[in-house]
Amino acid sequence: MKRSALDRLVSWVGLALAAVLLVAGVLLTVASTFVNGQVASQLAAQKITMPVAAAYGSLAPEDQAALAPYAGQEMTTGAQAEAFADHYIQAHINAMSGGKTYEEVSGEFIKLSKDPSADQAKLKELGDLRQTMFMGATLRGMLLNAYAFGTMALIAGIAAVAAYVGAVVFLVLSLLGFRHAKDATGEALAGKAAAAE
Repeated sequence: MKRSALDRLVSWVGLALAAVLLVAGVLLTVASTFVNGQVASQLAAQKITMPVAAAYGSLAPEDQAALAPYAGQEMTTGAQAEAFADHYIQAHINAMSGGKTYEEVSGEFIKLSKDPSADQAKLKELGDLRQTMFMGATLRGMLLNAYAFGTMALIAGIAAVAAYVGAVVFLVLSLLGFRHAKDATGEALAGKAAAAE
């Protein structure tokens, strides 16, 4: 009888774990669906069309390779946002600034603007570059946030599948444990009946 009681206890624990994993799977599925929906709707509202080969043909081969799968598509996913941010916007910012960051260009502009003898044409050119880089860096940051949330949604979706699989495994093991407990109880009773004779 002790063996069947242990089997039942372990089976009930397994059943409880299956229920917890099922609830976790549902919650992770809801989270993944919600975040993916938010990313898609927020990106779609911006009406950004991914560039086509003619627009990115002059970029480095790795940038072209990252953009090619999405050419001409409406941006609605985190993966598209990451490709556009890191391989289109950043590539153009680097080309315009000679690889300098916004902070470096802004510092040059501020320094030059304090010099009364500064070349005004150069100051205007640097100011325009500074403004363009600021807008590009801002858009890039927003797109990379969409990418981060899209990645979290993907991870939540994968975790949901793992939780569902775990729930099924624990359910099957629990049912097998209950069956084994029943068999052990029957064997113990049969053994006692045989001993009584």
